[in-house]
Amino acid sequence: MKIFTGKVIGTKLSKTAEVAVEGFSVHPVYKKRFKRIKKYQVHDETGVKVGELVKFSASRPYSKNKKWRIIEVVKEKGGK
Repeated sequence: MKIFTGKVIGTKLSKTAEVAVEGFSVHPVYKKRFKRIKKYQVHDETGVKVGELVKFSASRPYSKNKKWRIIEVVKEKGGK
């Protein structure tokens, strides 16, 4: 089962949060590191807020694009 950690960047849809996962990649020739950001639509029953850090995992398909669900909130927006 895949588990990712990412930052919530949008909560405009009903019971859905948009989460951005940041990763680094290295160029094969020039060895320069660069940032890659991938966005996931995640099923949200808890009601997370924009800016929170969450863990989410693969699950059954909730819709065409939603195949992930939030496991826990790692870090709340206020730093708690």
